Amino acid sequence: MNNLIDSRPSRDHILMESAKLWASRSTCSRAQVGVVVAKRDARILITGYNGAPAGMVHCSHECTCKTAYILPDQDVWPGQHLGSCKMVQPCLISVHGEANAVAYAAKHGVGLQDSQLFTTVSPCSNCAMLIINAGIYRVVYDFAHRDMSGVNLLLSAGVEVVKY
Repeated sequence: MNNLIDSRPSRDHILMESAKLWASRSTCSRAQVGVVVAKRDARILITGYNGAPAGMVHCSHECTCKTAYILPDQDVWPGQHLGSCKMVQPCLISVHGEANAVAYAAKHGVGLQDSQLFTTVSPCSNCAMLIINAGIYRVVYDFAHRDMSGVNLLLSAGVEVVKY
């Protein structure tokens, strides 16, 4: 019997895998981020993912620079996108997964005080501020975002941060 108990996946594993599954619901073609907020005992309170606000057209980041037609003297390597291409521009429509989860909890009266948040990508600084003010005590992320200011903010506020 002990072998069965020892072979079960950890609660962190189950919650991170759930966040990864929620990422597949993202409506942003540039990045897919999933979030799960759970109680200390790992019971899920709220889920979220990034995408356009409810009822709005989904984000689209298809290539607009037609790099296949760029001549070699234009100083762009094959497969590289121009700075004005939608593929490399930040998304201005998408609400981040963490923000969607916190907003959904507020909308439906679900308190997040003393809960933990699992996200597929480390939070940005704006989402970190929401996490801190929501009273979330622990954040677990899978992939580090290129800008780690959100993680640094969480740490400075005393939030436990774990790289999965």
